[in-house]
Amino acid sequence: MSAFREGGRFPDASTVGIAATLVALPFVLPSVTLASEVLVFSVAALSCAFLLGMVGLLSFGQGLFFGIGAYVSAVLLKDHGLATLPAVAIAAGASAIGAGLIALLAVRRHGVYFVMLTLAFAQMGYFAMLALNHVTGGENGLTGVPRPPLLAGMGALSGSEAIYAFLAVLAFAAYLLVQRVGASPFGSVLRAIRQNEPRAEALGYDVRRFKVAAFALAGLLAGLAGAMHTVFLGFAPPNVIELEMSERLLIMAIIGGAGAPGAAFVGAGFYVVMADWLSTLWPRWLMLIGFLLIAIVLFLRDGLWGGAAAALHRLRGRGHG
Repeated sequence: MSAFREGGRFPDASTVGIAATLVALPFVLPSVTLASEVLVFSVAALSCAFLLGMVGLLSFGQGLFFGIGAYVSAVLLKDHGLATLPAVAIAAGASAIGAGLIALLAVRRHGVYFVMLTLAFAQMGYFAMLALNHVTGGENGLTGVPRPPLLAGMGALSGSEAIYAFLAVLAFAAYLLVQRVGASPFGSVLRAIRQNEPRAEALGYDVRRFKVAAFALAGLLAGLAGAMHTVFLGFAPPNVIELEMSERLLIMAIIGGAGAPGAAFVGAGFYVVMADWLSTLWPRWLMLIGFLLIAIVLFLRDGLWGGAAAALHRLRGRGHG
């Protein structure tokens, strides 16, 4: 069931399921606002799941690229008067470029050294945001970000339902992009690198170049999510670029499982909904999230998505038995 593996027919059951979920989400969850938050973090978690599932790279830098997307889109919307869609596209592109530049250095190292480099860059990004307070607003963030039309000449993007519809289209486009990348020759090379990097290099592939491209794509996804976050909230708070954001996105990816694009949506949805509910019950609700994460890692090594897929496979086996 993993679209990070070789692709089959299109659209497959997972694609139809994701589309149906996006349509139903505002009617299932308590509010459209909560549903919009799920979409934003689904795309952000997808960037982590893509790196883990396709290339085997664990990055603590996705929060940095999320923050770049959030702040670039906020500046373009507030200070330069761009329409929403171009601002979001430019913000995602800026994050992709930033991720690619960082990857040129980071992919020279492996394992824990790669992880530490991404963490160091994430910390540098946060302090750079504070230093550029005349642009970013520093500890106050950028407030009063308008929601102009999607394109010049169109009506303003107003109302929670309209914002959700826009975010849903972007989230589904991100899902389709990652799914098709997984089924492409580029995706096949990334899987080969994840499974046996020396062998892929011996076959003549420029492993570093492929890793940089994959990291840039993951940065684009995180930046897109950051821009979506700005459109959703109407401001860019400083916590979007804190190290905690990278940690949160990794937790979402692990909860869902890094085996398929749809897993990121499951992990993000589970985390956001549980956080919304648990925070009303206990101030230290993050401790409960920690216990849930430990349980999932111990008993569902492939995450909620992988566990559901395995259970479905067993049920089908019994039905044919």
